[in-house]
Parts: sequence; C-alpha cells; structure tokens
Amino acid sequence: MQKLRKQLDELESYIPHLEVRNDAISASTVGWQIEHDLLVISSVIEGVKRSDPAAYKWQFKPLKYVVLWRGVIPRGKVGAPKLVTPGEITQDTLQAHIILCRQRLVELEQVEAGNYFTHPFFGDLKKKETFRFLYVHTEHHLKIIREMLAN
Repeated sequence: MQKLRKQLDELESYIPHLEVRNDAISASTVGWQIEHDLLVISSVIEGVKRSDPAAYKWQFKPLKYVVLWRGVIPRGKVGAPKLVTPGEITQDTLQAHIILCRQRLVELEQVEAGNYFTHPFFGDLKKKETFRFLYVHTEHHLKIIREMLAN
C-alpha cells in the first residue's frame, strides 16, 4: 500500500509536464499516461468494492503469474480499453484525480480480502493480487514517463 502511495506522489510530481510528448517512447503525452493510470486505479478499486466474494472464480492464467511475478508489463502489446482512455486533461483534473485515487486507496484497504475485480486478461484478482497489479501497472506507466522526460 505504501508503495502505491509513493507512486501516486511521483505521478503527481509529473503533472507540470503533462504536455510533454516523446514519439520515440510513446504516441501519448505525459498527461495521458498519468490520467490513464489514475483511471485504472480508480476503476479497479471501485470494481473491488462492488464485488461479491462468493462470486470469485479462480482460473489458472499463466500471463497473470508472469506479469505479477516479474512485475513487468510488455509495451505496445495491448491498447487501453475505452473505460480507461483519458478525455480532457488539465493540471486541475489530474490533481483532483490524484486526490480521489488517494481516497480510494484508503477504501481498498478496508475491503475484505476476498473481494476482487475481473481483469480482461488475468481473470479475477483478489484484494492482495489487486494491490500487486496496481503497483505493476503504475510502475509500467511511470517508466514510460521517466523515459519521456529523460530524452
């Protein structure tokens, strides 16, 4: 949980660079990367909160274990679903979304361990796996942002 909070702090520190684009790294802007990740955090936590632990279905998904164990999401393999595709992005909207995600992280801590969300490729992820997924996903986008700003 603390790792995710630190990642949110780092995302917030990049808000002033929201317009930066580096086509050699990504076709999107720094702001797009930030907002997409915040949309994922927010929507995943809402899904976990709404879930019914009794409906959880375990499935062996090799990709899930590789990604969560290695902590790396391959780049350029999958596009962002519409639900987590950013619209208008401003410093104010990003700042407000950072605040919302911090609140939602607190809410995620309070849900039962059996609550889960269903990932389109990984299947159902219980609370503990959800924390790991959010960390890995956020780190994926932070790496992209760091590279965009380093060049």
